[in-house]
Amino acid sequence: MIHVKGLQKVFRIHQARSGLAGAFRDLFNREYKTVRAVDGVSFDVEPGEMFALIGENGAGKSTTIKMLTGILTPSDGEIQINGYVPFKEREKYVKSIGVVFGQRSQLWWDLSPMESFRLLRHVYQMEETAGKLWLDRLIEELDIGSFINQPVRKLSLGQRMRCEIAASLIHKPALLFLDEPTVGLDVLVKQKIREFLKNLNETEKMTILLTTHDVSDIEALCKRVLVMDQGKLIFDGQLTDLKEKWGGGTEVVFQFKRKISLDQLRVVLTDLPCELEVENEYAIRVVLKRSQEMLPFLLSTVMTALEVSDVKIMESSTEDIVRNIYSTDNGVASYG
Repeated sequence: MIHVKGLQKVFRIHQARSGLAGAFRDLFNREYKTVRAVDGVSFDVEPGEMFALIGENGAGKSTTIKMLTGILTPSDGEIQINGYVPFKEREKYVKSIGVVFGQRSQLWWDLSPMESFRLLRHVYQMEETAGKLWLDRLIEELDIGSFINQPVRKLSLGQRMRCEIAASLIHKPALLFLDEPTVGLDVLVKQKIREFLKNLNETEKMTILLTTHDVSDIEALCKRVLVMDQGKLIFDGQLTDLKEKWGGGTEVVFQFKRKISLDQLRVVLTDLPCELEVENEYAIRVVLKRSQEMLPFLLSTVMTALEVSDVKIMESSTEDIVRNIYSTDNGVASYG
């Protein structure tokens, strides 16, 4: 569905000199700085994948999205999406994608969402019967029927965002771009949108690219995560692998039926790479760095050898992990 190789975008930015004399000099001899917003990004996406592209402000993700949607022309590299080169075949290409930008509306402010939907169906030349059936499904699953005939300006943010998503899907695109789709929404509306997107991905095999600062969206929807920093792609893999690489590990607290020492537990665990801490006379905390491969072995070994009354497992949250990636102590500088 998406093939990106060596993608680059370079901007020349005017450097204004200070003071009146500097402004006068700029009239005749401008100074420019070259900024590499996207620097050699490569990745491939299969049809039907739902994945997240994340990064700090200024990391290059918005520029990348603009190139993927055909708004910007790359300085170098290859892009092919659903058989199209976005910036070369823009008119044909946009018919195969849907786009939702959290801060930009595609609905007419003084019209009702239903009137906007009818206009969009004509723009995309949707077949009447099939188009109506598809729209009816969107209205039902997004639960927008009760306010679909009110002017957009009278809708709440949550109501408007659900209508924005419906509008982006009117033409049943193969690929959906979502930029901050749940920003500023309450918990119930977020949950409704997430359930709809999950169902859409499962039933229609629609490819969905999500960019967000809300890590709960990523945890709820995406298995694969791409992380950008300073224009480069620094991670591309499963969410579980992201937790393994940048997480603080998994902590397991064993509550035993009898008193036990660190030395006794260490004998049971032999050479398992982990750290042990005493909680109290009956409880010991075990910290695993590579929890994905070690956790099942740890649990089975301890519970077979010793009498355990309770087990508590605590993992780093995705929010903590994203914070670790961009922190000066644990982040990109450490991992290159």
